[in-house]
Amino acid sequence: MIEISRIKNEQGENVGFRCLGHAGFARHGKDIVCAGVSALVLNTINSIEEFTEDKFSCAQEEKSGLVEFIIVSEVSKESALLMDSLFLGLTNIQHDYGKRFITVKA
Repeated sequence: MIEISRIKNEQGENVGFRCLGHAGFARHGKDIVCAGVSALVLNTINSIEEFTEDKFSCAQEEKSGLVEFIIVSEVSKESALLMDSLFLGLTNIQHDYGKRFITVKA
């Protein structure tokens, strides 16, 4: 199962996310849940890097499925919107495929 959670600062603002695990929906290379989550996560990171000036740290580990992304500068409106869009897509995947494969935590 993939678990995704928001990372918030002391003021309660979203500053990043942590994604861990593998969906287990289908075998490796055929798992559409994992592919969908990966596409959304990677596109969000790439979009923030390409379209904003925000500074961030990103750690990943393929075997465990870990991606931890944290904006270390002030979060721009653009990055906040991109992260909101990420969680909208992830929530929709959870709704369509169930919490057995993906759990999105606020």
